Amino acid sequence: MTTLRNLAMCGLLLTVALPILAVPPVKSAGPNFQLEHADAHGIDLVRGKDRISLRFLAPNVLQIHGMPDRISTPSGVVMDPHAFHTDLANLHVVTTTGSASVSTDQLTVTWDKHKASLTIANAQGHTLLQTDPASLMDGQIDLQHDASDPLYGIGGYDAFEPATGGLLRKGVQIVKAGEQGYPGGPFVWSTSGYGVLVDTVGAKFDLAAGHMQITGITRMDVSYDVIAGKPPQLFAVLSDLSGAAPLFPKWAMGFTNSQWGIDQKELQAIVQGYRSRHIPIDNFTFDFDWKAWGDDNYGEFRWNATKFPDGPSGALKAEMDKLGMHMTGIMKPRIHVDTVEGRYAQEHDYWFKSRPQNTDYFSLKPVREVDFSQAAVREWFFNTQLKHAFDTGIVGWWNDEADDTDSDTQFLNMQRALYDGQRGYTPIRVWSINRDFFLGAQRYAYGLWSGDIDTGFDAMAAQRQRMLSAIDVGEMKWGMDGGGFKGHPDDENYARWIQFAAFVPIFRVHGTFGEKRQPWLYGPIAEKAATDAIRLRYALIPYIYSYERAAADGVGLVRPLTFDYPDDSHVRDDVDAWMFGDGLLVSPIVGKGQTQKDIYLPTGTWIDYFKGTVYQGGQTIHYAVDSKTWSDIPLFIREGAIIPTGPVMDFVGQDPLTELSVDVFPSASLTHFDYYDDDGKTYAYEHGAYFSQRMTAQRKSGDAVFTTEAPHGTYKPALKYYLVKIHGLNAAAVNSGSDTLKSLGSAEALQAQKGEGWATGHDRYGPVTLIQLAAGQERQITLHAAAH
Repeated sequence: MTTLRNLAMCGLLLTVALPILAVPPVKSAGPNFQLEHADAHGIDLVRGKDRISLRFLAPNVLQIHGMPDRISTPSGVVMDPHAFHTDLANLHVVTTTGSASVSTDQLTVTWDKHKASLTIANAQGHTLLQTDPASLMDGQIDLQHDASDPLYGIGGYDAFEPATGGLLRKGVQIVKAGEQGYPGGPFVWSTSGYGVLVDTVGAKFDLAAGHMQITGITRMDVSYDVIAGKPPQLFAVLSDLSGAAPLFPKWAMGFTNSQWGIDQKELQAIVQGYRSRHIPIDNFTFDFDWKAWGDDNYGEFRWNATKFPDGPSGALKAEMDKLGMHMTGIMKPRIHVDTVEGRYAQEHDYWFKSRPQNTDYFSLKPVREVDFSQAAVREWFFNTQLKHAFDTGIVGWWNDEADDTDSDTQFLNMQRALYDGQRGYTPIRVWSINRDFFLGAQRYAYGLWSGDIDTGFDAMAAQRQRMLSAIDVGEMKWGMDGGGFKGHPDDENYARWIQFAAFVPIFRVHGTFGEKRQPWLYGPIAEKAATDAIRLRYALIPYIYSYERAAADGVGLVRPLTFDYPDDSHVRDDVDAWMFGDGLLVSPIVGKGQTQKDIYLPTGTWIDYFKGTVYQGGQTIHYAVDSKTWSDIPLFIREGAIIPTGPVMDFVGQDPLTELSVDVFPSASLTHFDYYDDDGKTYAYEHGAYFSQRMTAQRKSGDAVFTTEAPHGTYKPALKYYLVKIHGLNAAAVNSGSDTLKSLGSAEALQAQKGEGWATGHDRYGPVTLIQLAAGQERQITLHAAAH
């Protein structure tokens, strides 16, 4: 995938006839803009002192910048301040007496001198958007588009509002960070092939049929980017413009148990409960309990020595480290007023001015919220006491309750304080979850959870819209309080919720004060169903972690079906199923006592992950559901999938991964998977210390070809072999280049010997050829079917 970080010079595009949309551009009062010049760098329009600049940041990215009185201000928080973008040059320019157009091989912008309007078209000459750019001088954006274009993005749902609107966006949409799990950002996009990113904090998008008006922009000079492409391309550019999400630590791909109401003794018992049952888990998150909340002398930032006597010394961390358990803790945006830290904040004017002093509901003492928009506050917040808490085991941040101010960026800047502080202190990766999201926050290792949701099947079902709408606005790291926060789930609800949560980016459970979410507390049937789901998640860690890396390029582990099937009208507002990576489609059970579920499968061939049943897509299937043992998860493999899995461990990295199983379902089209690994802990990957190897597969007549390309990166994993399983084929011979691989006859014999070779067998998917290959080498493997 091409990104702005590694662009090549764009090619030229022949002049094309551009279709004109039926809706005329909105005209701004006053004289029209005039063409100053159109050259190989872009187009400049002028009207007195007013100026409009059109520049290509990439072959598929046009930036339109309106500057009243030539005012040009720095980019806002939505845009990555560290991004380096060079305007493309050597563009193709065509001028006539009535128009001027500048184009790349993917996008053309044309200025109509007589109508004083801009038309933006894709490489096929199809008009995406039209506008009268003079509206920028009024602080707004007016865009015309085809009335049938589906629109997405802008915002989602908070924890308490009905999520009946699905994913499509229309009417008035307010850009905000919101409260209680709300995701927002000034980005709207369409499966018709374009996206619009506005550099603003807060705005109003009025989406009518064929017309988009954006007002309330918070800059005097209005700047926005038009992006062309399919959804993955749109989000790749969004990642470049707004900032890439840093990798979470590898342990964060696993399971998290959060609990409010706990002490050291109970923690030790719970962790032993997981380990003795071999239920995998990597993280325990504490609520208020971990800190000396309400105590003087920086109690908000240090261990509660009464509840966790071995916390301050680091002895508890040493014990948990041996058990492979990470500890993470809640953080609040407020501090106690009548304390050393409170007086320091008062003296330095650190308070959030619109948030007066109030009484904390937990300590019952006066508190006040600090203003994280101040750089001095952010630097102070990661203080000596918090560094000591980090050193003694609190290695991740659950940020809470910074979403009830009048600021869209308070939560963003709170996590920015922790991200910048931790990165300046240690090479250990940052992990966080937060209760709202505004575009740009992803730069700070920012996860979102959906707020203080209810328990029950209805609340669980409504999390699908919340997750997918967050992803639609650029937040790829999403999670929820598995089991629900408020209330106590019944056993079936708990089991089904764990199965659902196993297929979201951040896999965690939580409940209100005194609520416990350990699987063994919900009866043996639920415990088994939940345990199986957790173990499946852990088997898929190599697959999942590869998509954690991919998220840095814009598209992560979970994506709505519109990302992969933008032209399928059946999935335009579908929240019932989503892609889990490129190779898997999941549609969790979210109804109580369900015995059947109707599931729409998009075009293509799909294989039931657990049963091996083959379905042709483009239809709704009637899927039988086990309402007694709750043991089934509707999970489907897309033909062409390449799915690496590893042995199930009690925690991520418990044992070195020396052999990786790779299930391959070759199709007539060439498909690929980029397997990724690194140390899982530090930011060394940013400097090339990673291992990445592309695998490809294709069926050719009755034969199949599997390749491993040359690896990239300097990291040397423990991995020695790939055990590649080519499904749907019992090969008669297997070649590696011009050499013939050794046949071992059976899968048992193949895995018993050390070295390369192959064997045939049969599994739930039918015939299979197993090939053991050395990892990290460039190879082309050809499987020859038996002659008929």
